[in-house]
Amino acid sequence: MNDGSSVTHNSAYDSIVGVQGGIVHNANVSILHPDASPQEKYKVGVRFLEDGVPSRARDMISDAIAHGHDNAEVRFHWVLAMLSARAYHDLSTEELQRLHHASGLLRTYAEGEWKDALRVAFELLAMLSTADDETGRVLERLRALPPRQSDAILHHFDLVLTGGLKDSLWAENRERAEKARFGKDRAQRVWAYFEPDPIGARALPPRPSTAAAARAALPVRAGLFVVVTAFLWILALVADPAAAVIELLVALGAGLTAAHFGRRWWYQAHQLKAKNRLLHIPHTGDPAATGDGFTNRVRHAFDHYFSTRVPHGFAPYAWLDHTVHIRNSLVAEIALLYRESRISVDRINWLIRYLAEDARDRYNKGTLFDHRHQNQTPAVAQALCVVALITLSITTLALLGTAASDGGGSQMLLAILAVVGSVWSGRAAASSWLEVRGEEHRLAEETQEYHERLAARQVAYQNWKSFLDTIRPSELEMETWLTCDKTLLVDEALRHYQLTWRDLITHTILMTPARPYKRARVKGGPWRYSRYSFRLFLVTQDGVREISKEFDFTDAKRGKEQRSNYRFDALSSVQVTERSEVGYDLELILTNGPARNIRVKDADTHQIAPDENAQEIAEIDLNSSGFIHTFRLLEGIAADGKGWIERNNPYNLPSFRAAD
Repeated sequence: MNDGSSVTHNSAYDSIVGVQGGIVHNANVSILHPDASPQEKYKVGVRFLEDGVPSRARDMISDAIAHGHDNAEVRFHWVLAMLSARAYHDLSTEELQRLHHASGLLRTYAEGEWKDALRVAFELLAMLSTADDETGRVLERLRALPPRQSDAILHHFDLVLTGGLKDSLWAENRERAEKARFGKDRAQRVWAYFEPDPIGARALPPRPSTAAAARAALPVRAGLFVVVTAFLWILALVADPAAAVIELLVALGAGLTAAHFGRRWWYQAHQLKAKNRLLHIPHTGDPAATGDGFTNRVRHAFDHYFSTRVPHGFAPYAWLDHTVHIRNSLVAEIALLYRESRISVDRINWLIRYLAEDARDRYNKGTLFDHRHQNQTPAVAQALCVVALITLSITTLALLGTAASDGGGSQMLLAILAVVGSVWSGRAAASSWLEVRGEEHRLAEETQEYHERLAARQVAYQNWKSFLDTIRPSELEMETWLTCDKTLLVDEALRHYQLTWRDLITHTILMTPARPYKRARVKGGPWRYSRYSFRLFLVTQDGVREISKEFDFTDAKRGKEQRSNYRFDALSSVQVTERSEVGYDLELILTNGPARNIRVKDADTHQIAPDENAQEIAEIDLNSSGFIHTFRLLEGIAADGKGWIERNNPYNLPSFRAAD
């Protein structure tokens, strides 16, 4: 199941749009600790072999054998690794001697299916230069092997088997490829391989309390208010005790009533004003709001997901307009939370998508703008607060009148000063008290909201991560699908040119990325691409036939195709250019045409994990793309022309003789 996203954030490479940054999954399929046992090294080597990295498989399995882990199963996989993605003429003299020595060990292994498979592998090597009518017995034994062993031989001996041997097996090989090509729900799962590992959930913590100054000033202001108010009441008590007591009780009741209902009203009004200010006023002092590259990518992602997560009855453009202030606030929050070096927006798309869906759902529930009415002070409470304040004002004036009723001008002046001081100090004390209580309330409220938001986002993160982990294809599945695509491409080319394997001297496939693409790999593995360009070179006695075709790896849909044919002497030279900032280029120079540049792989030195070796990863990538074999083949043809073809004709190869 795809998330429905089609948003991409291209980073220009050589000023060419369409090259996507790579994704490295932290899978532990190829991680080996320094003190690994020979058995562990062998298992990792087999995994490399299955995942299409035979060069690393050779090293790991050879190391396991050198440290004493040797039996028919281990040696069988060692032989496969020696021959995988290589033609017989690619083997050095030393490697042929090692194979010859290994064939002599066959009799020392215990009987079983692995020894039978190893015996068949060596017999196939011995049949390479044998007449076709002598191969039937070996082919029967190959077909009699369990599928696990026979399929492995056919896959890894692809460039070794030629002529009549390949013709006899090709129909079965093609049928297996057609069945497995879209197996295991390929079309619905491949996209997840190129989906980055999501970064964890985060939320803005509550703002620290700003009430320290108000808390420090409150005792002084409250004390002054008490003293001045007490002085005013004493003046009134001296003038008219009965009236003073009544007025004091009324004032106390009105004051407590105003404080009780006014505190909540003030807090709600204050918070509403603050939240509206956050939504409507740009955060000019915040670098997240200045529109830098990261923030712009976050904003584009929010625009995309909000336009695809729209409530019923809204057009996308109307919903975007309706939520512009909410999106601006969320953009600023997410940009601030995830502003880290080399953090791709793709890694937080899950959170942006969740927030867009949450906004849609809250709108459907009528709570999208709940800060405007949630816990709003009831009208009755507001009315009681207003009445209490009016009563308090009237009572204060009454106290003033009572205090000034029994005296001359000096008494009146003292009463007026007491009222003014009481009002001023009371207002100051109330302001400090409201700020202290409001900040305490806000901090508690925001802390609760923070934990609720973080918990909801953590659930969304775990759901998305679990979903990806469940459907993301394994390296073996990716390699199997890729092998099927290559097999069917070769079959299509043979049919088009009406060739059989007997007509071929050799062949090779070079896989290069096709723009625009996404790419990803597991740690220690080769890059895999969402779009490939396959170049198939078929070498016959008459020359070289080259077929180039683009593939969308998700559904194996084919794009543009090019075909060209040239004689052996038309290929004058082959060159490889390596630039660490750019990648590897293969240049074919023909005598009757312009030079042809093929981008074999893009640079990846900036996407190497600290514990990975850049040169080793480059070699793994070049081997898995078929570059090594292709380069050797084209280089040999360019150097020797027809002579190279004669020396490497399958029917002229020196026979492989198993040791007695």
